[in-house]
Amino acid sequence: MAGKGQKGPLGRLLVFLSPTRGVRSKEKQIILLVLGVFSLFWFGAVFFLPDKSIQGGKVKIVSDFRKNVQEAAEDIIMPPPPEDGNLLGNPNIRHGVIDKPDPHKAAELQNLNAQIELDTEIERIRQNQEKKVLQKPAMEPEPKQEKSSEDSFKSDNNFAKPNQKPNLDSPLIQMGEDPDPTTRDRRNFVKKMMKHAWTNYVQYAWGKNELRPISQRGHTASVFGSSSMGATIVDSLDTLYIMGMEEEFQHAREWLKTNLDMSKMMGDVSVFETNIRYVGGLLTAFAFTGDTLFKDKATHIVDKMLPAFNTPTGIPYALVNMQSGNAKNFGWASGGSSILSEFGTLHMEFAYLSDITGNPVYREKVEKVRNFVANLERPGNKLYPNYLHPKTGKWGQQHVSVGALGDSFYEYLLKEWLRSGKRDLQAKNMFDEAAKDIEEHLVQTSVSGLTYIAEMKYGRLEHKMDHLACFAGGMYGLAAKNEQDDNSKRWMSIAEGITNTCHESYDRSDTKLGPEAFRFTDSIEARALKQNERYYILRPETFESYFLMWRLTKDPKYREWGWEAVQALENSCRVNGGYTGIKNVYEVGGQQDDVQQSFFLAEALKYLYLLFSDDDLIDLDQWVFNTEAHPLPVRGVNNFYRPHSS
Repeated sequence: MAGKGQKGPLGRLLVFLSPTRGVRSKEKQIILLVLGVFSLFWFGAVFFLPDKSIQGGKVKIVSDFRKNVQEAAEDIIMPPPPEDGNLLGNPNIRHGVIDKPDPHKAAELQNLNAQIELDTEIERIRQNQEKKVLQKPAMEPEPKQEKSSEDSFKSDNNFAKPNQKPNLDSPLIQMGEDPDPTTRDRRNFVKKMMKHAWTNYVQYAWGKNELRPISQRGHTASVFGSSSMGATIVDSLDTLYIMGMEEEFQHAREWLKTNLDMSKMMGDVSVFETNIRYVGGLLTAFAFTGDTLFKDKATHIVDKMLPAFNTPTGIPYALVNMQSGNAKNFGWASGGSSILSEFGTLHMEFAYLSDITGNPVYREKVEKVRNFVANLERPGNKLYPNYLHPKTGKWGQQHVSVGALGDSFYEYLLKEWLRSGKRDLQAKNMFDEAAKDIEEHLVQTSVSGLTYIAEMKYGRLEHKMDHLACFAGGMYGLAAKNEQDDNSKRWMSIAEGITNTCHESYDRSDTKLGPEAFRFTDSIEARALKQNERYYILRPETFESYFLMWRLTKDPKYREWGWEAVQALENSCRVNGGYTGIKNVYEVGGQQDDVQQSFFLAEALKYLYLLFSDDDLIDLDQWVFNTEAHPLPVRGVNNFYRPHSS
């Protein structure tokens, strides 16, 4: 404040401009011009002050006005530097100052650029998804709200309606009818089989893990503890969705929304089975629909399984109690060892869960498992034994198998490379090495020319092949098609040979269904010799290879073989209450086991349905099936990847 007897700033300015001061006319003009511009800015700012009672009107005008003035002022005071090609795009320039390159940060910069590239692809997918959502006209902005699982289900659920055309911008997950009328009829027949299996489960075993179709009651499988946690419901979600069974899908969703709580599960639960059936099924349902309920339930289950990873090596235990968090291994598994096919069949689901939740813990767990196995020295023939102790980090019994105890470890090395958009090179390299070792040591040819995969115990071959190993036909076929290298021709030949041998194991039985295991001697080929190898429990592995080999080769025999299997299932396994396994594939009308396995709906019927569908339905370039036939989206390719965005 000006003191008494002094003039204020304005008074001093007027005196300065008065004629008696002798200021030149040109100087006056400049000063008056400055005052005029200042007054204009001041009055303009007052006039364009934001009116808080109206959103979107003057606020934007003032913002744009201020921005333009600021940019103009910056150009006058500090004009932009010349477009020097040596400066633009130089990573060593910060705020117009050229820094000397730091050689210690070159590797960091390279890794950062690689991560930015991956994140950019994920962001592109997310933006493509957002473009498909209808936006309201730009009027009053609304506060951003978290979409509830109910809203997500209603908005993203896209069941096919009559005469509805598919969205060509996204992968096809419904419809996909083949143009051939016979093939369409066969596919419709498989859908009716699904309806029969599902309807009876709903009627007689709703909420139980599985159905006993003959006694028409629930079956609680030991791999899921002693509680009823709807294994068939979760395992069947994506099959229902793919087949367009909307009412059944919504019924299943309502059950798991209210009842699927692993905190209530009693007893020890298989980490492996819970992952491939529950977590895999929920993740696929989330990818298909965008319904956050499925993602939240999958996260809940995996969080309950994490105590199993608390071992010195990071190799998880096989069993976990979801109430207490206590974990352990099977007593029979080579002195308390973990099983190769079980701890090696977690990577796809855990890595994808990290991508859609933004929580890196899940990926870190399985990467630690992979790294430990990759750096562990293997026996002389370099094959992976089926047992590994989680505390000592030492291999157990020298038993090698591509069937039981080993199978999906190899499958997930290949498929995680595919699911990652072919970025996970560690997985690819480990698969290539293992596949060549299997080819060298285990792939055999029978007297009559049948290709099969033997087992090895303490360096000696056992000429037995499990039904579970029949997936390897499709595995070698996928590798041959996707790698396109010097191995491809040989691996496609192996794929065709294994798939043919598995078909022979079906065709040489009286029921035309394949046994649990079959052997090769000088006189017998592709037949079970022991009583406990003759049963068939609705297994899907042979159908999986039929489906994949049809997609890869277009040889019509695979569809014919699939149709033979459908007829065999109807003749020997269908009962009034659903579908049952049988005790002896070499006895027509023999004893049945009275269990409708959840994987019959999740895998067997899904693969048969897709076998008789158009290739665009679950495109193999867009999706990768987990070992329970739950398709997961390919990163960087599939618009349904739904990555987490903060």
